[in-house]
Amino acid sequence: MPTPGDELSSINFESMLGGPLVAVVRAQSQAAMSTVSFIKEVGFKKTGTEQDPAAASTGEPIYVSFKYPKEVAPYVPAVGNGNGQVGSITVTNAGSGYVQAPTVTVSAPGGGGTTATATATVANGAITGITITTAGSGYTADPTVRITAAANDPGTGGAATATANRPAQPAQIQQMQLEVPILTMLPIPYIRVESTSIDFNAKINSVEYTKTDESIKVDGSLEVGAKWAWGSATLKVSAAYQRTTQTGTNVERTYSLAVRISAVQDEMPAGMERLLGILEDAITAQPTSAPAPLTVR
Repeated sequence: MPTPGDELSSINFESMLGGPLVAVVRAQSQAAMSTVSFIKEVGFKKTGTEQDPAAASTGEPIYVSFKYPKEVAPYVPAVGNGNGQVGSITVTNAGSGYVQAPTVTVSAPGGGGTTATATATVANGAITGITITTAGSGYTADPTVRITAAANDPGTGGAATATANRPAQPAQIQQMQLEVPILTMLPIPYIRVESTSIDFNAKINSVEYTKTDESIKVDGSLEVGAKWAWGSATLKVSAAYQRTTQTGTNVERTYSLAVRISAVQDEMPAGMERLLGILEDAITAQPTSAPAPLTVR
C-alpha cells in the first residue's frame, strides 16, 4: 500500500512551483523592457540606424507645438473726450515762500504731437492754481508736471499732476507657440509585480479492498430400468464448489495549483522623475508674430 509520503515525494515540486515564479520574474523583466521601449519609441526621435528599440541610442526629445493667442497689453479705456490733449492740472502741494509765480513745465507727448503749456498762480507764498494755456496734442499717457521757482525766489515744494484726455487703447494680442515635450504629457507605464501567491493542494485517497466470490453447483439425474422383476433405478448426483478471492489497493489522486499575481503601477524612478523635470523646464513659449491690436466694437 503506498503511503502519502511516498506519493508526495514523487511530485516534481521544482517544476510545479518554480515554473510560476520563473514566469513572474520574466513578466517583470518584460514590463521593464516595455517601459524602455515606450520611452524611446514615444518620447525621442529615432536615429537613422535604429532597429531594436531596446538597444538603439536615443535622439532628440519629441516636442508637441501649440499655437494660441496671448494678450500682451490689456485694453485701456478712454479718459475724458479722448482727443489727446491735457484736460486738467491739479496742484497736489501748494509749496511755500513763493514771491512770484513759478515756471510750470509739462512733459512732451511721446511719438509726436505738441507739448502743452501752463501758468501758475501764487497767493501768500503758495501756489493756488495752475491754468492750462495750451492743451497740446497727441498725449496717450498722463504727462508729468515740473514746477520751478524763478531765479532768486525762495519758493519751494510746489507739485502738481496732469491728466490727459487719452483715447481708448485696444488690447494687444500676440500669437504664441508653446513647445512641450511629449513625455511630460503621457502616463509612462511602470508595472511592478507587487505580490505572488502559490497555493498547491494534494488529496490522496488510498483504499485496500478484498473481494470474495463463492458458488456451489449441484446436478442430479435418476434413471429407472427393468433389470429385475421389481425394476431397477440409477441415481446420479454431481456437486461443484467454487470460491474466488480478489485483493488490491485503489488510489485516487487530486491535485490543484492556484497562482495569484498582483501587479500595480509603480512609482516613477528617481532618474526618470529628474529627466521629466528637466524636460518640463525646457517648455518654452515664443511669439510667432508681432502684437496686433484687438478691435473693440
